[in-house]
Amino acid sequence: MSPSVRLSTRTAALFVVANMIGTGVFTSLGFQVAAVPSGFPVLLLWGIGGVLALAGALVYGELGSALPHSGGEYALLRRTFHPAVGFAAGFVSATVGFAAPTALAAMAMAAYLSPLIPNLPVTHTAAATVLLFTGVHALSVRWGSGVNDLLTGAKILLVAGFCIAGFFAPAMNRPLEPWPGDFGMMLRPGFAVSLVFVGYAYTGWNAAAYVVGELRRPERLTRALVGGTLLVTVLYFLVNFVILRAVPMYHIEGTIEVGYLAAERVFGGLGGRVMSGLLALVLASTVSAMIFLGPRVIRAMGQDEALLGALGRVDRNGVPRRALILQLVVILALLYSGTFEQVLLYAGFTLNLMTAATVAGVFRLRRGLVEGAVPGRFRAPLYPFIPALFLGMSAWALGYTLYARPAESLLGLATALIGAILYYPIRRRSLASS
Repeated sequence: MSPSVRLSTRTAALFVVANMIGTGVFTSLGFQVAAVPSGFPVLLLWGIGGVLALAGALVYGELGSALPHSGGEYALLRRTFHPAVGFAAGFVSATVGFAAPTALAAMAMAAYLSPLIPNLPVTHTAAATVLLFTGVHALSVRWGSGVNDLLTGAKILLVAGFCIAGFFAPAMNRPLEPWPGDFGMMLRPGFAVSLVFVGYAYTGWNAAAYVVGELRRPERLTRALVGGTLLVTVLYFLVNFVILRAVPMYHIEGTIEVGYLAAERVFGGLGGRVMSGLLALVLASTVSAMIFLGPRVIRAMGQDEALLGALGRVDRNGVPRRALILQLVVILALLYSGTFEQVLLYAGFTLNLMTAATVAGVFRLRRGLVEGAVPGRFRAPLYPFIPALFLGMSAWALGYTLYARPAESLLGLATALIGAILYYPIRRRSLASS
């Protein structure tokens, strides 16, 4: 990519914010309340999720600075462990990592538009939104990043305004006040499964690592990761506090449009519908950011494997057009199959698995076992406590989720395993054709 289309650290940080704020925070709370029916432990979930996201961001900052190659987990795992592990992560990113969250964000966006447009066909509206943003990002990298910057700025202002207004609304609950039995809920499988939902909402803290090879200053990757993650962590806690404070918990349980319910309480009927439309814009920003970043992983795989070479090509504007089209096909397939909750849990489990594997790579990096690394640009503080904390909490959440929701969890494990197995025949054919 030419320097004229390289990305700034600010743009990378905005990618982090754009990818994080969206589907999870405005849709998953209803599923958490169903499993953990009390405000204090639910808010504690969001605090734990923020700490883990920051820990992961620090470790990714060290890995990405030492190995500044675009592609996220795919690029990092193939260098820290083995190309087959990286290919499994790339396969997950191509099929789940971006396509599933994009489909979920588009579905949630259409659901938030429903109060404004009765009888709106949710799935078809979601598909039209995905087609629109795919067309925008097919124009050029500059157009795509410019649209993302604009939408993300609007997203931050809207979410902050929502939180400020929520503090002046009448309180229905006191979510910061612990009740008898709250701490016991933290030992139940439902709490761990809810942490997977929260982890999915925080997905995106690693977004800048997907474009580190396109940054003007890759050594500043950690600034983008940590800065974006800190901002979103604060906003997430405030958003969930406002929702839990404004809406009776039995109204939230099992509901996707929790933001609309809170906005209706805060602003009244008309104001709630207007805010619902604005929250749809927030989700549209997530769709845009995911569509921009996803093809970078597919392109990186195409550049490494000759058999997938067509996917690695970019046009004269720096756009990986073929990878963009492949991602579009996968997103549309997901939109027209599966339920929202199933896709959400499947994506959350699988992505948590891949980020945990990537974080584990820092131990090999510190021991000097990673070829081609440029260590020393940034070192995560409190090593090895920070990566150990991330891995321990991830293992706890993944283990409980495998026990409580085996169907979605086993499907996630199968997806990663299929990717690892596919590497070998594709690699052999790539070598034979080269």
